[in-house]
Amino acid sequence: MEFITPEDQSRIQARLDELHHNRTDIKERIAAAREQGDLKENAEYHAMRERQGMEEAEIKRLEEKLQNAQVTDNVEKPDDMVFLGSVVVLKDLSDDSSDLYKLVGTASGSFDADEIEVTASSPMGEALMKARVGETVKVDLPKGVKRFEIVEMRG
Repeated sequence: MEFITPEDQSRIQARLDELHHNRTDIKERIAAAREQGDLKENAEYHAMRERQGMEEAEIKRLEEKLQNAQVTDNVEKPDDMVFLGSVVVLKDLSDDSSDLYKLVGTASGSFDADEIEVTASSPMGEALMKARVGETVKVDLPKGVKRFEIVEMRG
C-alpha cells in the first residue's frame, strides 16, 4: 500500500478533475478533425487521438492511485517519528551542513519550497521513514553512502 499526504491527495484529485474536464474538448476536436475528410493524412485527428489515449491512461493511473493509497492523516504515529508530511532538519555528517527536507508520497515538481522534497520510495525517503530525532541515517546514493543526523522535526 502506498501512503500519500493530504496535499498529495488534493493535487492528484485536481489533476484528475482537469483531465476529466479535457475529455469533452478532446472529443469535440476529434469530431471536427474527422469532418475534414481523409483520416490517413489528417495530423490534427491523429494528434488528438494520441492525446486522448495518453490522458485516458493517466486518468486510470491516478484513479487507481487514489483508490489504493492511504492518506497519512489517518495513520497514528509518535510525534518524534519521521513519516509522510514530516519536515526535518538533516545535518550532513561529512561536512556539517544542514538542510530542510520534507518527506512526501508524490513529488509536487515545485522547486519553490523552502524544503527539499524527498519521496518515500527514494533512497533518502526509505532511510528517513520511521526514523526519529537524534538518529543517524545511512543513505545509499549514486555517488556513495552518506550519513545524516536528524536534528529536529518541524512538521
